[in-house]
Parts: sequence; C-alpha cells; structure tokens
Amino acid sequence: MKKLLFAFIGGLVFGLGLILAGMANPAKVLGFLDLAGQWDPSLAFVMGGAVAVGLLGFRLAHSRPVAWTGEPRVWPALHGLDKRLVLGALLFGIGWGIAGICPGPALVLLGAGSGKALLFVAAMVGGMALHAMVFRAGTK
Repeated sequence: MKKLLFAFIGGLVFGLGLILAGMANPAKVLGFLDLAGQWDPSLAFVMGGAVAVGLLGFRLAHSRPVAWTGEPRVWPALHGLDKRLVLGALLFGIGWGIAGICPGPALVLLGAGSGKALLFVAAMVGGMALHAMVFRAGTK
C-alpha cells in the first residue's frame, strides 16, 4: 500500500509540474523546438531545473540503502550506447518534434480529454506493441 501511495504522489506531482511548466502545451513545446523561428527558451530552464532536482534526488537515493517504501534499492547496470538506444532516441525526438508531445504530457493531455493526445497515445501503444513483436521475434 505504501508503494502505491508513493507512486500516486509522485505521478500527481509530476503531472502538476508538467502542467505548470507548460510541457503539456504542444504549442509551447513546438516553440521551444523551433530554433530557426520564434524560439521560446523557457522550457530549457524547466529542463535544467528538472535535471538539477534529479541529480540531487539520485545523490540522496544513493546514500540510502533502502527506498522510502522500505524495499532495498536495486540500481540497473550501465551498458553504454548501442544501435537500439540511438534509434529509439531518434524516433522519440522525431515524434516529439512532429507532435509537440512526449509520453508524460500525452497522459496528462489524455486525462484532460484531448483528441490529439488520444491519437498520440494510440500511436505510442502501437509502437510499443510493434517493438515487443519485433524484439520477441529477434530473440527466438
């Protein structure tokens, strides 16, 4: 139950942060990505602040042997760059640039009843299903 409560609180704070920062507004995001036009640098400050908070959070988390839920910490092994990671990052960036939406804000917009978000989330789920089929086929 404690784990669910922390997940709910984290998701709520994340969603509210996306709304307050303007990350759930595709026009604002596209303005940030439009380097050759009317560039809006405000999201760079939002991202910089998020990275700073994240660095502090990870530093604190590394100093604690257990999570707030009481479970032991398990950190993933670092593996470096490979073709799948680079291709995935490129596809993510292209999708973000075309739609002005990335997965977190898409879920916020979906909750707000946005038709564009519904289409985006459907495409995102379809892409994840396609990846699962291709990846599963490649491991046999």
